[in-house]
Amino acid sequence: MPLTPTDEIVRRARAAGTGVGAFNVLQLEHAQAIVAGAENADRPVVLQISENTVRYHGALEPVALASLAVARAAKTPVAVHLDHAENPDLVREAVALGLGSVMFDASKLPYAENVAATREVVEHCHSHGVWVEAELGEVGGKGGAHTPGVRTDPDEARAFVDATGVDALAVAVGSAHQMVTRDAVLDFDLIARLRAAVDVPLVLHGSSGVSDPHLTAAIAAGMTKVNVSTHLNKAFTEAVRAHLAEHPTTVDPRTYLTPARAAVAREVSHLLAVLSP
Repeated sequence: MPLTPTDEIVRRARAAGTGVGAFNVLQLEHAQAIVAGAENADRPVVLQISENTVRYHGALEPVALASLAVARAAKTPVAVHLDHAENPDLVREAVALGLGSVMFDASKLPYAENVAATREVVEHCHSHGVWVEAELGEVGGKGGAHTPGVRTDPDEARAFVDATGVDALAVAVGSAHQMVTRDAVLDFDLIARLRAAVDVPLVLHGSSGVSDPHLTAAIAAGMTKVNVSTHLNKAFTEAVRAHLAEHPTTVDPRTYLTPARAAVAREVSHLLAVLSP
């Protein structure tokens, strides 16, 4: 199946009132597991590569090309997306490599600088047919500018979208990055007000900390794209630990990466069902 643009996947979900699962790729096994889970659920999916993962691998190209190859071989629509890029040069590289969408995160900057930097990225990406997500009202959980308790103001969100021309907006509504418990409390009224304020899809970051019922409620309130990373990493690592505890003499990584990959695929299938009730 040819690579599917992110905007097509998100647009169809928004029109249907369902959610899109966007899952982070840390290594090849993650990409394979995410696609396997999507195929099992018969749902489209977005593979995301974060700037942190690029830093881990030392370059974008190897992990991006591997993800693109896995996406093109999938039996269900799959898009490949650059997540949380703060470096405009990395965005340009992602565009050149063929990724169909990027998330440019200038939320650590003052509002006016965020607008200016984001608008410049949008102009470059749109000239190459690439969809752009941005962030306003820092999502908590990463320290520094990502301060828990911050919320996105609907009026500011409308002004930001109008000024930048972004295609989707990540908003702060109560979730936090890197949560290992699923007890985040979302502001559903704020989600509804943001949905009414802007005419682009809303994106929920930090969704690993959100329970299944709250994910479903967030979609009903107006969210469309739902980002998940830590929850899958937790499933992956637990499967590795369990295998090594049972087989302490194991030295072949394939023997413990196989159950880890299967665990992630199961979680992806489950979450895609939650997002498309």
